[in-house]
Amino acid sequence: MDLEKLRLVAQALYDKKGSDILCVDVKSVSGISDFVIIATGNVDKHVKSLAREVEDQLRQLGEKLTYSEGFEDGRWIVLDFIGLIVHILLPDTREFYDLEALWRGGKIVDLKIEAK
Repeated sequence: MDLEKLRLVAQALYDKKGSDILCVDVKSVSGISDFVIIATGNVDKHVKSLAREVEDQLRQLGEKLTYSEGFEDGRWIVLDFIGLIVHILLPDTREFYDLEALWRGGKIVDLKIEAK
């Protein structure tokens, strides 16, 4: 997944009011993906809306969603696009699972999100 597509995902999350958006280059610490993006939604419907927006944006760029989970309850949705895994969580779920600690050995990627 190239940097421009990562930026597009992060910007789409921001534009839809996602918060605490973090991108980590996990190539050196993971064999399952190159990048991980983590974001927070306010309520379950917001988490679902954010996930659908990411899926739509990447589909338009020719990226295929290979796996998704969490749409049933909307507390934590995972989207796997081969090379990029997107996690969108409710605030309490994100705090509890602390995914940032899991990817601590990775490199944070500054995606230069534009405030609008």
